[in-house]
Amino acid sequence: MKPINVGLLGIGTVGGGTFTVLQRNAEEITRRAGRPIQITVVADKDVTRATAITGGACKVVDDAFAVVSDPNIDIVVELIGGYGVAKELVLKAIENGKHVVTANKALLAVHGSEIFAKAREKGVMVAFEAAVAGGIPIIKAVREGLSANRIQWIAGIINGTTNFILSEMRDKGLSFETVLKEAQRLGYAEADPTFDVEGVDAAHKVTILSAIAFGIPVQFDKAHVEGISKLDATDIKYAEQLGYRIKLLGITRRREQGIELRVHPTLVPAKRLIANVEGAMNAVLVQGDAVGATLYYGKGAGAEPTASAVIADLVDVTRLATADPENRVPHLAFQPDQLADLPVLPISEVETAYYLRMRVEDKPGVLADITRILADEGISIDAMLQREPDEGEAQTDIIILTHICVEKQADAAIAKVEALPVVQGKVTRLRLENLQ
Repeated sequence: MKPINVGLLGIGTVGGGTFTVLQRNAEEITRRAGRPIQITVVADKDVTRATAITGGACKVVDDAFAVVSDPNIDIVVELIGGYGVAKELVLKAIENGKHVVTANKALLAVHGSEIFAKAREKGVMVAFEAAVAGGIPIIKAVREGLSANRIQWIAGIINGTTNFILSEMRDKGLSFETVLKEAQRLGYAEADPTFDVEGVDAAHKVTILSAIAFGIPVQFDKAHVEGISKLDATDIKYAEQLGYRIKLLGITRRREQGIELRVHPTLVPAKRLIANVEGAMNAVLVQGDAVGATLYYGKGAGAEPTASAVIADLVDVTRLATADPENRVPHLAFQPDQLADLPVLPISEVETAYYLRMRVEDKPGVLADITRILADEGISIDAMLQREPDEGEAQTDIIILTHICVEKQADAAIAKVEALPVVQGKVTRLRLENLQ
């Protein structure tokens, strides 16, 4: 049977892994797909390096636009990244009637609606398993494996860099800045780590998961995003004493009023499996009404783990290439005309529990004043920790865990607590999820 011809745009870490795995497992992949899948042309600015990687096994060019216009190419694999030229190339490939496989979560989170609409118009597929959680097949699980379920919520550790940093901060008691330098030295963090440590990368991914889980358009601009750069090692230590671990989670939850879509450092009970995911690993917890909780764990980045997802998409597209476009799996799980117009809720309307740490003067009545403010705002206390002041110190830390409340209630309470003359500086507030 005629092979499927693939044009590969970008042969960096993931592109190189994709080329290697496709070559190594060619026989197995052909048996699964029903016909050979071969990379016939690679576009990369560094032609010399690309030629060395491919070993002359395919054509190498420096013009990606020539690839997306090549009539012999059936599928374009976009591994360039970013919002700029990648978007132009993907739209041009679709315009030319080519299927697209991409690992570009930023592109899909911001421009996904436009790209999917154009693909539907042209009757082609856009596959993106590698865009979320690397080698973990979470897109397929939520979009297809759990299609009988009404998904209730998803919570995921979907950025390995931040999970490595938090694991090291907890294990070694080091500051964020110290561990970040070590992560950069080991290659876990980029020279400019902003997208990772400020939560943007995780927000791109949870935006895509949210759209698939709830049948809503991708709406990255509505996500609430907080990173870990301001996280204090003190809070990691106190959380541990209270039986919790702090993870950067991407969370999306269905509520009556709309959809929660947020990324932030989160206290999770230490006994939960997801709380024990360490180092640069990823894990995604999905709660469905029929199946209950399911957990997906594995490598969220790297050459071959991500290549695994890219090639799985190539196999899927090859199998379905001749199918009636109306009978293919919809890009966002739900039929395009059945997407829901549910609002993404502002962070002030989110419902969760809270960890509050305040520095207070060590004198009678302080705790009573604070608990009264919380009660007045309708917030009940779940647990509390008061550290004995060191000898000669006039101040101490009070840590309070609340029950679930609406964020605007917590905002009002925190403002009143900070106004107390016995409270020094700002209250540290972290969100807490029991994930039951």
